[in-house]
Amino acid sequence: MLPSLPSRSSDANKGSCGRVLIVGGSRGMAGAPCLAARAAYRSGAGLVKVAIPECIWDVLATKLDECTTVGLPETAAGTFKSLERIWEDESAWSDVAVIGPGIGGENASTMAEVRRCATLFPQALVLDADGLNAFPGDHLAEIGEARAKRKSLRPLVLTPHPGEMARLLKMPVNRIQKDREHAARTCQKLTHGGIVVLKGEGTVVTDGVRVYINPNGNPGMATGGTGDVLSGIIAALMGQNMDGYEAACLGVYLHGLAGDLAARRLGMWSLIASDLIDELPNAFLAHFNAAPKKRGVRPAPLTNI
Repeated sequence: MLPSLPSRSSDANKGSCGRVLIVGGSRGMAGAPCLAARAAYRSGAGLVKVAIPECIWDVLATKLDECTTVGLPETAAGTFKSLERIWEDESAWSDVAVIGPGIGGENASTMAEVRRCATLFPQALVLDADGLNAFPGDHLAEIGEARAKRKSLRPLVLTPHPGEMARLLKMPVNRIQKDREHAARTCQKLTHGGIVVLKGEGTVVTDGVRVYINPNGNPGMATGGTGDVLSGIIAALMGQNMDGYEAACLGVYLHGLAGDLAARRLGMWSLIASDLIDELPNAFLAHFNAAPKKRGVRPAPLTNI
């Protein structure tokens, strides 16, 4: 059974509902961290901060009304030059970070910074998109082992699509797709206790012991940016004190449900990533209304369904 939505006390404030840090973006890839940030807010995060290279700082500040932003040193290519501020300063502010959306996987020095940051960042961490491309082969095992040795570190969640999984495991995509559960379990072992979300039809989530196969979603979601939305959802749920595995399972389900609701309204052919964010309120309400209710808790109305 899927977990219930995170509870929220009557005296909740924005600081008690999860502080999510999105680290991503590069010149020409400003949209990816925006999608992750908007999805995090729509998934209940109390505060969302976005760290981007200075060259796109003004762009992000204009696109995101609710988020705070911070610009970091950039390379000549418009990618991150240093992420030291993330683990030195921003880790004290955040409960969970997403590293990767639009971060620019072509720059070797940026990828080295991502690996270093993943090792030293002490809070819960979601690695997505180009954040995953920094960890081919043995690098993932090295980072997983290093984080495992630091007992105080919170969960590590990886969200690869089949192509990214093929790079992580150094095997062909068709082999990944032939046995998706086995591929997810193999990758999970390298993380030394992390959670792996292998995206695609029948998304697989595993923590090495439990396995969840997601039943919803549709081909219209095969469009740029939907993975960034998923990473924002999962991070927001983790920031609200959900167990990492349960947050990943519920995040995947709500993401797929939002995609199905958007497809019902717009058709699969016209679906774009921001349509999923628009449907997240209805997805959350549908899951809330489907769950058994405690006495005194009234169901919320569904809209636009």
